[in-house]
Amino acid sequence: MKRRRFVKGLLALPAAPALVAQQQQPAPGGNQATLPGNASPQAAGESPALETALSDTAAQMMPRFFTTTQFAALRQLSGILMPPINGAPGAVEAHAPEFLDFLIGQSLPERQQLYQTGLDALNAQAKKRFDKTFAEADASEAAALLAPLREPWTPEPPADALARFLHAAKQDIRTATMNSPEWSAAGLASGGRRPGGFNQYWLPID
Repeated sequence: MKRRRFVKGLLALPAAPALVAQQQQPAPGGNQATLPGNASPQAAGESPALETALSDTAAQMMPRFFTTTQFAALRQLSGILMPPINGAPGAVEAHAPEFLDFLIGQSLPERQQLYQTGLDALNAQAKKRFDKTFAEADASEAAALLAPLREPWTPEPPADALARFLHAAKQDIRTATMNSPEWSAAGLASGGRRPGGFNQYWLPID
């Protein structure tokens, strides 16, 4: 499956540990994902012995790393950033939130904290401005909360923690969706042409 190659590719890259290195210590505010087999802690800088076959079954898992509220916010964010269009599955239909729950759960603490802090910030902003969670926000409310994504691109990462999370999540959601079995199946069903050019949320703001 493409997601297996996606994870294997990340494991092979020196810059990839922020996405896929195994983490043995529980992250603050989240539940530690169960590691496959009798996995032992990895030495610093060493690529993890991650069972990449798990990535194909991640979509069938219940949330294991994020809290229920965090995962609901991630699911809402995924649906907004990449909806289904022109026969191609959206992020929710491609189970990108479930896959990211698996992937971030295997990541280094910095990446886990980026996601947990960002999702908590989305929920806090939604509560403060609209008295609801981000998952409960309607389209106009969610658009207001995602205003940092409409800021002009700069070569340096955004100073704001929420903006940094949103930009990272945007790319991760896109990658997870386009490497999903559902996306691949949609391409085969359309005669082998890969779905594309849908004017998804990220295109106007890249």
